[in-house]
Amino acid sequence: MDGNPELHVASADASETVTKTTCPYCGVGCGVLVAPSPDGLTARVEGDPDHPANFGRLCSKGAALGETLSLDDRLLTPQVDGQPATWKNALDRVADAFSRAISAHGPDSVAMYVSGQILTEDYYVANKLMKGFVGTANIDTNSRLCMASSVAGHKRAFGSDTVPGTYADLECADLVVLVGSNLAWCHPVLFQRLRQAREQRGTKVVVIDPRETATCEIADLHLALNPGTDVALFNGLLAHLADADCTDANYIDRHTNGFDAALSVARSFSLSRVADVTGLRGADIAAFYELVARTPRTVTVYSQGVNQSSAGTDKVNAIINCHLATGRIGKVGAGPFSVTGQPNAMGGRETGGLANMLAAHMELANAGHRDLVARFWGVDRVPDQPGLKAIDMFEAVASGEIKALWIMATNPVDSLPDADRVRAAIAQCPFVAVSDVTAKTDTTELAHVLLPALAWGEKDGTVTNSERRISRQRAFLHPPGEARADWWQICEVARRLGYGDAFSYAGPSHIFSEYAALTGFENAGTRDLDVSALAGIAPRDYAVLAPFQWPRPRDEAPRETRFFANGNFYTPDGRATFIETRFRPPASTPDEAYPLQLNTGRIRDQWHTMTRTAKTPRLAAHYSEPFAEIHPDDARAAGIATADLVELASPLGRVVVRAVITDRGKRGSVFVPMHWTGQFASDGRVCVLVEANTDPVSGQPELKYSPVSLRRVSPAWFGFAVTSRRPDPAQYAYAAIAPASGGGWRVELADSAQPESWDQLALDLLGGPASPGANAPGGDGAGNAEANGHVEVLSYHDAASNQHRFAAFADGACCGLLFVGPQPVAVSRTWAISQFASQIADGDRLRLLAGRPGAGVPDRGAIICACFEVGQNEITDAITRQGAVTVDAVGACTQAGTNCGSCRAELGRLIHEFALAKTG
Repeated sequence: MDGNPELHVASADASETVTKTTCPYCGVGCGVLVAPSPDGLTARVEGDPDHPANFGRLCSKGAALGETLSLDDRLLTPQVDGQPATWKNALDRVADAFSRAISAHGPDSVAMYVSGQILTEDYYVANKLMKGFVGTANIDTNSRLCMASSVAGHKRAFGSDTVPGTYADLECADLVVLVGSNLAWCHPVLFQRLRQAREQRGTKVVVIDPRETATCEIADLHLALNPGTDVALFNGLLAHLADADCTDANYIDRHTNGFDAALSVARSFSLSRVADVTGLRGADIAAFYELVARTPRTVTVYSQGVNQSSAGTDKVNAIINCHLATGRIGKVGAGPFSVTGQPNAMGGRETGGLANMLAAHMELANAGHRDLVARFWGVDRVPDQPGLKAIDMFEAVASGEIKALWIMATNPVDSLPDADRVRAAIAQCPFVAVSDVTAKTDTTELAHVLLPALAWGEKDGTVTNSERRISRQRAFLHPPGEARADWWQICEVARRLGYGDAFSYAGPSHIFSEYAALTGFENAGTRDLDVSALAGIAPRDYAVLAPFQWPRPRDEAPRETRFFANGNFYTPDGRATFIETRFRPPASTPDEAYPLQLNTGRIRDQWHTMTRTAKTPRLAAHYSEPFAEIHPDDARAAGIATADLVELASPLGRVVVRAVITDRGKRGSVFVPMHWTGQFASDGRVCVLVEANTDPVSGQPELKYSPVSLRRVSPAWFGFAVTSRRPDPAQYAYAAIAPASGGGWRVELADSAQPESWDQLALDLLGGPASPGANAPGGDGAGNAEANGHVEVLSYHDAASNQHRFAAFADGACCGLLFVGPQPVAVSRTWAISQFASQIADGDRLRLLAGRPGAGVPDRGAIICACFEVGQNEITDAITRQGAVTVDAVGACTQAGTNCGSCRAELGRLIHEFALAKTG
């Protein structure tokens, strides 16, 4: 092992050990400073002012990292067939299953499905094992779901998967176009950098997105185009640039191929045709085209709204075409910029994590690259055919073609389209191993072997962010239980398969050293990725490695780099390729049975399937349950009101979520977040609705456009609870749970049938057996109940209105609250949660049954700002009583919006609503 690789820095508190590491969330790759508590269960986390990705800034998720270190949900011991096992037995079982499948059915009968959550060193050894030694390319990554179309578009245009620019370009540009990117919520630190540039330099911002997202707060122009019509918009832009004589003929002639053919296709998109296809006003399209035409320093940032499409690769190339045509690429403040969703999506791409790639950005389809990699690894050959991409991989599991599957650090039962079919496929697979940090997920439940992995704060290695910057993730905690590094698990299985000599690494620095050497092996500038300056890096130097941007060839010092300003593309002739991008509508279209378009995506404070973010109450305070954003016209037609429960259905399945009525989306469209799983909601797994339509080039699924139906759900009762017991969501027709302060859980409930006994339901939820008690005023009767002399439950019943309320106490502290009614219960949830675990005087206990504070008692209201836990009522007070009529003024009064800035759009809406009410 490398030993303790922590890099410690000075702290104002001499008793603290502060470690420089990297945030494990999005692809921004922010540096953080971490000082763990003595017990290692919490930590003080701050932004690293010296890290060039964030310069000390953090988003709400990053700021709350120190609250996610508890071990209560961790997988800490290997398990075989549901029983604790030794590492030897567990790894023997994995190796035996793979060996038997390979012997009987060939190497393509096994597969690995990995994740942008693992480190570059993990990715490298996994790829080396599968493609170099097992002899199959059946290794793919969940980055297939988010960035595969960008990879394919880059390779078609540039000959390589190269991101040309840097984050600094956002601050140097005169125009930033955000396409399918809710930067404010998904990459908040980049949003902060862009907003600051806009304030200081006057940078113009255009947002292209069907929804009015929080990012629109800084937009000079919002183009709410019809979903899936980006190709038409950018084809029209290419034609306009040519007609306006804004192309760079010299750059086109010297450095590109295919311009005339691509332009010929684009010319079929007149302004009027673009307007018809996109649903945009002609005047807005013309304004956008003219703004781009007259602004040489233009950066186009794109993300999942572009990539997650059955035409995602064409969307990427339509954008790149416009930059190539104008020569606006690789220059300060100019270029196309793909921002990644995961902390190490780029590292996975660099090490061959995709089924159609080799390590070090080499091509599986290139015979010379295959020979080079085989010689470097010391194997006879590597596969000459691509492996199964994610969707195809799980189809092969379903058909029985895959006999042994190893899933690492991801949750495909929730994140892949047609998720119920994926679950059924995994459930019937002859052998499934899952490496994870979390004991119970919808995927781990199906594993024959569970392997406990190290989590952030425990593991050690490198990640690459969206601007090609490699940073260290350093361990600051000791491994808990029997958890082990992912790379170690892979190497141990490789040893059992007979490949021990090739996988005898002493630690992650040795893996990185080998990987760095491969990037420079017979390179001489012919490949974009080269970090051979780090080949042979010593463990001591690896421990203190500072963030750097690639390429960094041998004998070169770190420097900021951009690509392609002067051509030098990685195609055979060194020229970029214009791609003819013909518009294709989404693969599935709404019909009478399924008339609405479903869009899925992220929300501000949650991450993937919530295995980390759901451990901290403040990240659950903004949205604590799955929801659907529904346009008012669609809601009215379906008889749906705010806070109703609604069912969304497709031919594949159904979900039940809370209704949020808003005009931020287009009529006919519904937005549902992708985060909720069976652990946190009864029916919130939105990917059960999504068909497995994929881009024909990249294999990326269309997660932004699925036809669905919508109807109101009418349960017999609704409830809200705060309890120390974590309920099983499957017990109720509708349930959503989230952590609450004080160590409890907040629970939204509904059911289709009345319980036999409300008191028993409350006692089952809140704790203790029922027993007779005294009456309380105001209803049909209220009673006390005791459990072993410690738990007392006050209850209120109004049978006529089906209102029932309960408050439980133990040792003088509130240990549970439950409010039930025939409609969504109107309870001050933030206040109710604040009462949990608080000491309540005997004379004040009945007041809790009101569900709201009494006169003179502050009630923050629903949390708007997660960074500082500022509630809506506090913000409203700043607006109405303190005269804060700007977002900055509200921030000065409350701190809301002064950290990551992701809540500023909501603050602006509250100010606007107050202004309208005042004038009305």
